[in-house]
Amino acid sequence: MLVVQCRYSWQAKHVRVGALTQVIKAAFVTTQGLALLSLPDSMLVVNVISNTDTLPDYTLAPEQVPLVGSLALGDAERDLLKSRIADKLQSQGMALVAHYYVDGDIQDLAEQTGGCVSDSLEMARFGRDHAASELVVAGVRFMGETAKILSPEKRIFMPTLEAECSLDLGCPPDAFAEFTALHPDRTVVVYANTSARVKALADWVVTSSCALDIVSSLKAKGEKILWAPDKHLGSYIQQQTQADMLLWSGACVVHEEFKSKALDELRKVYPHAGVLVHPESPSAVIAAADVVGSTKAIVDAAAGMPNEAFIVATDRGIFHKLRQQNPGKTFIEAPTAGDGATCRSCAHCPWMAMNELRSLDRVLSDMAYRQQCEIHVDPALGEQAKRPLDRMLAFQAG
Repeated sequence: MLVVQCRYSWQAKHVRVGALTQVIKAAFVTTQGLALLSLPDSMLVVNVISNTDTLPDYTLAPEQVPLVGSLALGDAERDLLKSRIADKLQSQGMALVAHYYVDGDIQDLAEQTGGCVSDSLEMARFGRDHAASELVVAGVRFMGETAKILSPEKRIFMPTLEAECSLDLGCPPDAFAEFTALHPDRTVVVYANTSARVKALADWVVTSSCALDIVSSLKAKGEKILWAPDKHLGSYIQQQTQADMLLWSGACVVHEEFKSKALDELRKVYPHAGVLVHPESPSAVIAAADVVGSTKAIVDAAAGMPNEAFIVATDRGIFHKLRQQNPGKTFIEAPTAGDGATCRSCAHCPWMAMNELRSLDRVLSDMAYRQQCEIHVDPALGEQAKRPLDRMLAFQAG
């Protein structure tokens, strides 16, 4: 019996083993003689190994990240917009669901009008269970898509459909489908920060709130994991669970910029400050943390810990809720790789920044614009993407 080991790039197209066997036979003719051509296929064992080292880096380049400046509002205009938005939400029977990273005024409006401000897991659950037939999702596109997938009967709108997510953009569905097809023995677990098409390829969808528990459960069942898209979060989960995980190579443009050396220097300035870190951050930053967790876990930790000051390594949009719930405490932004024009995000997602009072008011007032900002998901695709989302929600509920 002849055993041949073949290594292929993950980008390679599928080749039938029978056809591959004939290629190998032909290749060996020059060195092993014509006798190999008469060797029965059953006597030739082909071991195919995926060369994942060739997986491209799907972290977005600086030129792929938009430069977004906030539109300054005077107090009078801000108050007028907030009052008008609140009235329209109530009169139209719409619920506003907002992420911790969006503008603080929008967060306040969501809570004042009976909506929700939370992380992506609770946003998904709240939108599904709320009685409103129309939702406005203030966040990034995958959050709106997730709401539509879970509630296909509802109409889902966003202040703008230009609000993307770097992790979503860094996991192209066609490339990811090819990657998963090369590893059929692995359970596909994808972060919620992905498109409907990527979710439809998954066995499980997770958020940073529940990823550790779900992967731990899968590991206990002996399952091997294919993880996407965030390499830092995947590496953290792999380290914590010791699961067999194959990682996609994406990264969040915000959390990617936090640097451990600068963080160490800042800790010298604030030696008694607690360090709260989102697990999408690089491993060296995570290693310096007192608490590692989702946005909700960070909010809860700040309230529960005795420290009077905190260094926070996540999007600075969360500072609104942190300061609101902890008026006597000080919150300091963790340092990023650059300063001003030299950093890509400067600790604030440029797509989250697109959620503004003016655009929110417009989606409630201008019917033509509202139609442009409606989320649509193909029903068949939505059904496929809903299964792994339902698994996540059932796991959390159970």
